[in-house]
Amino acid sequence: MTIDHLLFGSSDLDRGIEFVEKHLGVRAAMGGVHPGWGTRNALLSLGELCYFEIIAPDPAQHDVPDHMRPLFNILTSSDPPRLIGWIARSENIDALATRLREQKIGFDGPRPGSRQRPDGKLLQWKTVHLHDDHFRVLPFFIDWTEIELHPATDAPRGCQLERFGLVDPDPERLKQTCARLGLEVPIERGERPHLEARIRGPKGVLELT
Repeated sequence: MTIDHLLFGSSDLDRGIEFVEKHLGVRAAMGGVHPGWGTRNALLSLGELCYFEIIAPDPAQHDVPDHMRPLFNILTSSDPPRLIGWIARSENIDALATRLREQKIGFDGPRPGSRQRPDGKLLQWKTVHLHDDHFRVLPFFIDWTEIELHPATDAPRGCQLERFGLVDPDPERLKQTCARLGLEVPIERGERPHLEARIRGPKGVLELT
């Protein structure tokens, strides 16, 4: 499984878009609304089948489901905007769910999701969320119904993900966990669990933790 996209949280979507454009020189395009989830997003391509998602509360939605409440609470406090997670792409999320169940790793899903793109096409996917994401260092997993409609294919280009990795006080133990999940990602030692990423754009470099 590979990196599908990075999740950049903001309490206000316009503020998040402006922050990213100021540092990278590319303006994210509106992605759409997540109906029933309480969020909306804007996107930048980071290369083939990899993108940067700026996500924020949708002021037009007032009811947030229980499974989205933890993320929603993080978003409302994300000022200034910050890196809040990442998503790994699975080509068979039902098989992943079976694997997790066999290894007695707690998870939620597969749960269907969708949003309508500005061009009217409907994006559909399934996700699996771990019960323990180790302070959001571990990803959730996504399986796109139609990979041809992957958000990276038509999101604004010009940016590149130069570096991405996990940091943890016990990197060996985290490596073992990632191996059980089928993840191959750089892991370094640090004082606290967190993510690190470097994105380069026409205007400069954005270092994220």
